[in-house]
Amino acid sequence: MRNAAILLAAGSGQRMQGVVDDKILAPLGEKPIFAHSAAAFIESGVADFYAVVCRDQRQLAELSAFAPTPSVFVRGGKERQHSVANALEALPPDIEYVFIHDCARPFIRAEQLVALLKIVRRENAVVLAHRVTDTIKLHSDDGHLKSLDRSRLWAMETPQVFSRELIVKAYANVVARDLRITDDAAAVETIKHPVALLENFQPNPKLTTPADLDYFKHLLESAE
Repeated sequence: MRNAAILLAAGSGQRMQGVVDDKILAPLGEKPIFAHSAAAFIESGVADFYAVVCRDQRQLAELSAFAPTPSVFVRGGKERQHSVANALEALPPDIEYVFIHDCARPFIRAEQLVALLKIVRRENAVVLAHRVTDTIKLHSDDGHLKSLDRSRLWAMETPQVFSRELIVKAYANVVARDLRITDDAAAVETIKHPVALLENFQPNPKLTTPADLDYFKHLLESAE
């Protein structure tokens, strides 16, 4: 049996306000954002097959220069869950575990990928995450605030890793019910399967706004 990684690169990047044409291909150091995630997966050796989710033929051509091998390129869907569902359908039948990673997070580390693989073999579902340190409140329609216990709150990151059987079942449920989800753990939640957490003590931010570019450059320089 083999393992696969779904590398998500088809996001529209609307919140980048046109500062870059494609945030996944924006330069970070001497290579594009996408290449940093690809390099971590290659170094880790956790995946034997890759499904790269891309937006169009032009993006595909540029991503292919940095994609791990063997890779299949999959056209992204209208929403994130459609992109992941498309990629799951493109996986060979002998895949046992599946990493799903948003390539707008270029600071994933090879050792974290190895740790995630060890956990998913035991738990069937695991997510890289960090503890919430801000005070979080729930705001109701009537204007009242309710404080949430932050000791139990976690911010989800990627990669998120699952047994192939579990994540296929979860996404089939999402598609059948026409649900809108923002991460893969949410798909697994819909079928009430527990998800393990691997606490991340290292920065693993997602490129979302133009201001993030300077922060990313700082993180890269600090790492080097």
